[in-house]
Amino acid sequence: MMDMMEYPSIETQYDERVIEIARVAKVVKGGRRFQFRVTVVAGDNKGHVGLGVGKANAVPDAMRKATERARKNMRKISMFVTTIPHEVIGKVGGSKVLLKPASPGTGVIAAGGVRAVLEAAGIRDILTKSLGSSNVLNVVQATFEALDQLKFPEEEAAHRGKAVEEILPFWERRKKHD
Repeated sequence: MMDMMEYPSIETQYDERVIEIARVAKVVKGGRRFQFRVTVVAGDNKGHVGLGVGKANAVPDAMRKATERARKNMRKISMFVTTIPHEVIGKVGGSKVLLKPASPGTGVIAAGGVRAVLEAAGIRDILTKSLGSSNVLNVVQATFEALDQLKFPEEEAAHRGKAVEEILPFWERRKKHD
């Protein structure tokens, strides 16, 4: 009989980050019923990232549910080398997240949930600003909404009827002229 360890793992390794663990209450006739809500972001560091929210009576169960959902809800995002192709704003509820491309070597200038999402997606250089509500779940969802709005430079150049070089971030255009 063969052991399971002989076969290489088919499942790819994901970068999973717990963003928030919140105790939520439901008011019922006899008082309050408490559960735990866990928010997890999973990514492959190569342009795929997903968000999962799990709720259960115990934290480990909620984490397992959230992780499964994050892996299931993976989506591809448009990247340009180590940053994003263009500036974008995502809005969810009262939260707004501004994402701006940054030149190589800048790093991820973000905090909390936004940083977790961007790093899990594999973005290495980016400038961000969180505006409006600081509700963690809404900020993370706004980040995902912003990432969904991104378009590849080739796609946007074709849409606008311009050359790809005209669409690239300014530091890339500068390199071409030197």
